Amino acid sequence: MGRLFLINLEGNFYSCKHCQTHFALVGDIISKSFHCRYGRAYLFDKVVNVTIGEKEERMMITGWHTVVDIFCVTCGSIVGWKYEAASEKNQKYKEGKFILERYKVMGPDGSLYSPDQEDAEE
Repeated sequence: MGRLFLINLEGNFYSCKHCQTHFALVGDIISKSFHCRYGRAYLFDKVVNVTIGEKEERMMITGWHTVVDIFCVTCGSIVGWKYEAASEKNQKYKEGKFILERYKVMGPDGSLYSPDQEDAEE
């Protein structure tokens, strides 16, 4: 295994709750109105320091999507998924975008999210 090169973000960003690896800037959030098994999930335009899993078809609330899970490049924790393709025309805007599950990342102020609390930090 070679040397791991990480991208360090400046400003307000989300990071891995296990190892604090940087993932995405607050300014790259497209929407905070997504949901996952553990509560809130945010749609991002860009995410760094992740690796991707295998493509798979998943039935989601908004229909069938081709997605890949995304993992922290440092510790390997699953942190969300990337939309590869959407079957519905009105869902095509998600293609190439990333979901970070709020429960699996630290907020810009270092806060953790619990599904039973209201997320008011951002």
